[in-house]
Amino acid sequence: MNEMTMTEPEQKTKDSRGEFMASLTPKQIVEELDKFIVGQNNAKRAVAIALRNRWRRQQLPDSLRDEVGPKNILMIGPTGVGKTEIARRLAKLSKSPFIKVEASKYTEVGYVGRDVESMVRDLVELSKGMVKEEMEVEVREKARDQAIERLLDLLLPPPPGHAGKTGFDSDPNGKQHYDQTREKFKQMLRDGKLDEREVDVDVAEKRTPMIDVVSGAGMEEMGSNIKDMLGSLMPGKTKKRKLKVPEAFKALCQEEAEKLLDEDTVVQEAINRVQQNGIIFIDEIDKIIGRSGQGSSGPDVSREGVQRDLLPIVEGSSVNTKYGIVKTDHILFVSAGAFHSAKPADLIPEFQGRFPIRVELDSLTKEDFIKILTEPKNALVKQYTALLKAEEVHITFKEDAIDQIAEMSAQVNQRTENIGARRLQTIMEKFLEDISFDAPDLEEKNIEIDAAYIQEKLKDIIQDEDLSRYIL
Repeated sequence: MNEMTMTEPEQKTKDSRGEFMASLTPKQIVEELDKFIVGQNNAKRAVAIALRNRWRRQQLPDSLRDEVGPKNILMIGPTGVGKTEIARRLAKLSKSPFIKVEASKYTEVGYVGRDVESMVRDLVELSKGMVKEEMEVEVREKARDQAIERLLDLLLPPPPGHAGKTGFDSDPNGKQHYDQTREKFKQMLRDGKLDEREVDVDVAEKRTPMIDVVSGAGMEEMGSNIKDMLGSLMPGKTKKRKLKVPEAFKALCQEEAEKLLDEDTVVQEAINRVQQNGIIFIDEIDKIIGRSGQGSSGPDVSREGVQRDLLPIVEGSSVNTKYGIVKTDHILFVSAGAFHSAKPADLIPEFQGRFPIRVELDSLTKEDFIKILTEPKNALVKQYTALLKAEEVHITFKEDAIDQIAEMSAQVNQRTENIGARRLQTIMEKFLEDISFDAPDLEEKNIEIDAAYIQEKLKDIIQDEDLSRYIL
């Protein structure tokens, strides 16, 4: 959208995002990721450079800007080492539209199932929600003022025969008395003295046409469009609901905010964000490698066919959505896979070439587990301590307890399937099971957990390899 035609909320939002992105250097991005993810420095550096390159591209002249494409990333590593978390935290940090999809959920065009273009349509919907939320913040104060006035009209309607702008022209004393009473009510409303009062509010009734469209190639978007078209043909209905004042105020604020926003502006900005800053994380990419040499025959509709369908989207194409055409040329694609039974070279050559940056993530060691348990902002020990604190149970983990959890997790990962950091949660859930269950009824509210306590709770399971396979 041209700068001259931008609305004020949209311009403010764009300016603040531009300043924020300019302040994020690759080192700062890595430092922010370090707060939540342990290790994997190579992967963090790769995504930090990719994100910074987006800002650099925005500084280029128009003639060159469109020629610079995103450097898509392929992450290779076992499950539970932080592949998804790195991409998710990156999107949150950059405030970019982000969607995580599983490659194995899609099928080749021409077969029943989800076509790959639906990931772009889903990203546009998410982006629209983000933009709408941001723009609503800009108009929130005005919407609140208008909602208060509407609520006062419901709580204190004008006397019969005095409604409307000219209703009090013949009775100035009556108008003065009404205005004074209205001001008193406004103050009572702000002080929360009217929270128990109920009012009748007209709420828009959302109606979805009861229609189903037969699935098939490209039918998903067509079905959505038909429902929207029929929904717009049906007259909007309102439903009178009796709500308490706080609930009525919330509903009226939402309604007034939507009136103040221009839908076309929201959609245009959402599409622009997807095209310039969108991130699509394709997980389980190794699951769409064909079963070559495994004696399979017939069409492999969710494997190499999906790679061929993904190729034009990753290369850059135009996808038709309910809000218009979306170009994928500058969307950043991050794909990830464990590649246990296949290798990246088994992907079709054209698809490999579209992911020039390859990063191998390391398996997690006992030392990494200790850091994961204690260092990040969302560390597991902090989470469980906070959860039980809600029951007024104060648990303390001694150093030897942390060491024991890490040791057991590494041991079980080595002996059974390696599921990375997810094993920590399994172990902790198991030995905290009794405390979590009895927490509301415990007399002793201060509990200290040491290595001996954990060994006592898990000794039978750890020693029995078959049992640990099923329980841990």
